Amino acid sequence: MTISMHRQIQFLVVFLLMSSISALYFHIQETEKKCFIEEIPDQTMVTGNYKVEMFDEQKNTFVPTLVGLGMLVQVKDPEEKELLSRMYAAEGRFTFTSHTSGEHQICLHSNSTAWFGGGKLRVHLDIQVGDHAIDYQDVANKEKLSELQIRVRQLLEQVEQIQKEQNYQRVCNILYS
Repeated sequence: MTISMHRQIQFLVVFLLMSSISALYFHIQETEKKCFIEEIPDQTMVTGNYKVEMFDEQKNTFVPTLVGLGMLVQVKDPEEKELLSRMYAAEGRFTFTSHTSGEHQICLHSNSTAWFGGGKLRVHLDIQVGDHAIDYQDVANKEKLSELQIRVRQLLEQVEQIQKEQNYQRVCNILYS
């Protein structure tokens, strides 16, 4: 194996390890809106899992929310076109596919109508971009695929995602060089 090929393999491994998964939690008031910017290549599936907890002043900790409290999830593409605008429960999952490359805006806010800001919320958010957004165990069960078949599909989709990322980076380098 040549040194050049060895470096390419190292780059590929590092790239796969650093692919887009970002999990976090943040605090907001009941009526506050929180937005995130995520750079996404075109034709890429994005999945977000979230859970909302409400601060209980008597217990001095965050607890599961009351029935009826939900989250409005809004997603806009780089051209400000709305890709998703939907009300979900206090815990759930949203999915969308990008149609253009660039910075996508993902916003969350509760459906609370509390006056003067209401209570404090903790929102756990896990955004998965590309092949990480696919539940391969579910795919294997639905399509009756063997472990080897599902692994091959996963690797092919990772290669496709890497190509999309590289194309996106090329376009960015051309635009900003």
